Amino acid sequence: MSRDCGLRGAVGVAMLLAGCANHGPPPGQDVKLPARFVETGPWKESPAPNDIARGDWWKVFGDPILDAIEEQASTNSPRLRAAAARVEQARAIAGIVEAGRYPSVGVNVDIARYEASGNRPDQPSKVPGNVPYASNVFRVPLYASYEIDIWGRVKRQIEAADARAEASLSSYQTVLLTLQGDVAQTYFAFRITERELVIVEHNLELRERARQVVLARRREGLASELDVSRIEADVATTQAEKEGVARRRADLIYALAVLVGVVPEDFRINSAGPDLATPAIPVGLPSELLERRPDVAEAKQQLIARHAEVGAAQVAFYPSIRLTGAIGFESAALSDLISQDSLIWLIGGQLNQAIFDGGRRHAEVRRARGAYAETLAQYQERLLVALREVEGALAALRFLDAQAVAQARAVAEADRAQRLAQARYRGGLAPLIDVLDAQRVRLASERQQVQLQGQTLTTTVALIKALGGGWEARSMQPTAATLGPATPDSALDVRPANPLRGG
Repeated sequence: MSRDCGLRGAVGVAMLLAGCANHGPPPGQDVKLPARFVETGPWKESPAPNDIARGDWWKVFGDPILDAIEEQASTNSPRLRAAAARVEQARAIAGIVEAGRYPSVGVNVDIARYEASGNRPDQPSKVPGNVPYASNVFRVPLYASYEIDIWGRVKRQIEAADARAEASLSSYQTVLLTLQGDVAQTYFAFRITERELVIVEHNLELRERARQVVLARRREGLASELDVSRIEADVATTQAEKEGVARRRADLIYALAVLVGVVPEDFRINSAGPDLATPAIPVGLPSELLERRPDVAEAKQQLIARHAEVGAAQVAFYPSIRLTGAIGFESAALSDLISQDSLIWLIGGQLNQAIFDGGRRHAEVRRARGAYAETLAQYQERLLVALREVEGALAALRFLDAQAVAQARAVAEADRAQRLAQARYRGGLAPLIDVLDAQRVRLASERQQVQLQGQTLTTTVALIKALGGGWEARSMQPTAATLGPATPDSALDVRPANPLRGG
């Protein structure tokens, strides 16, 4: 490829590879990246600062409990260990292919004793005719074989294998980023559920006190049996809501345990953690997606591998040349084996050229080109999906921000309406149903406000994932802990560290 080839501005890999290859298939349509994102907002005004370790992107939320959970997940997750094992497999395959660049050398020691037939057709002069005789053979030759890669077949195969090894590293990082995002989103959902539980429990206490008031007024003849039934139904409904929220909280704890890689009974979160806050995420430019997203990097490496396969398929039309040689010793007596008279050697070469194969090589070239075209389309789609995910997350944050402002007003008015209804009820100016309705509206408004905050947090995590999270070249390698022992017992023998551990 020429030095001028590459990704100019915002074009896809079609210009990077197929456009400058001397043997590649038609490149197809280029993918043009926009100069800026469609969605507007303050989160776009600056690129990610270089002095922040992008690999620990979740630390922008300032939650030490989340930090501890993320560290555990990055070390203990079976999903991540499986991805790391795939990286080792890809590296091993690349090593196997790399071996084709070097000659193969081996030794074949042959020690035998055999008896010749007395009825053999050829009679040696030293042995009387029709007399069986025995003989020894001691042979120690050293063989060597080497294929001269004149046409670059081995080189292309090595390029494809190396690109797939790089793709496996990007795939590992994609799994890591997905795992980290799932942990963060599940953790925030847990924190929001806990806040919902606090709200519901508080409202249940208010309803319990309201029931005592209604029962007291009933004894004094100031409330009807209908009022008692209504308040009892409201208390029971709130109790049921509390149990439902508690159930979701337990489900989220168990989901976090699976993500971290520990059994649920060993996983606890006792601390409430700091106040939830949504950080400002620097987005940067659309072209940075090509460098920051590991799935895009993986698709690019797969395309490079396919491109190399096209070249390897075309090389099959040319002859292959292999040099062979051998040197060693051969003797009928072991005592004479290592001597100049027992020396044997061989040197030669082979040229193989297929003349007729029924169109197999042509079909293989078509297959390689078709695979390249498919991978190119997948790469283009990956870029479009990346843009859509970023734009969607930015739009969601913009709408959620406006929705949160309106919801804050709704909570304030619902709280005011509840206080007015209670005051009117105590003064005998309003029925109990007005108080219950006002309390229900306030409860729903508060819970919706909390849920909106949770949606904002999870959408922020989705934006970080869409931007590539903490991916960069120096963080691509799986850690030693991830590649460590993965037996079933060791996978379960894990205990959460503080501040997660508790009774």
